[in-house]
Amino acid sequence: MPAEIHLSDVKDLVGKEIGVSKWFTVDQTMIDRFAEATEDHQFIHTDPVRAAAETPFGGTIAHGFLSLSLLSAMNYDCLPRVIEQTMGINYGFDKVRFMTPVKSGARVRGRFTMAEARFRGAGMLMVTYDVTVDVENERKPALTANWITIIQFDPKDRPEDA
Repeated sequence: MPAEIHLSDVKDLVGKEIGVSKWFTVDQTMIDRFAEATEDHQFIHTDPVRAAAETPFGGTIAHGFLSLSLLSAMNYDCLPRVIEQTMGINYGFDKVRFMTPVKSGARVRGRFTMAEARFRGAGMLMVTYDVTVDVENERKPALTANWITIIQFDPKDRPEDA
């Protein structure tokens, strides 16, 4: 996949896996910082000794929303940039499922398939991705999601066949 594409190329990517990110390590420092930011200090995330003793995980696990929040970094790492884009907007999710806990120290990566792309108004392209976050050496993914983003662009750059 090229690092950059044009708006006119997007329609050809629907239905295709268009990016697999590098591996990101989810360590205890990252988990603790996320706990601070979200005020979610449940012991399964922040107390390695207690989590090892009282959970089936063998230690702490990342917050599901931490794994979900890494999608932005994964996106920037592996998806092609649309040359005409002036701004990207996170529109939301149609569906998110947390499948496997991410243990402290695990590595995760994102897989992005473009499920849909449609023009809205004069200067917006709504793109839906089917996303899977893999956990290294785990059979099941950390999560699956249908992520909706909006690519904003100058209306003069809209492809004529759109």
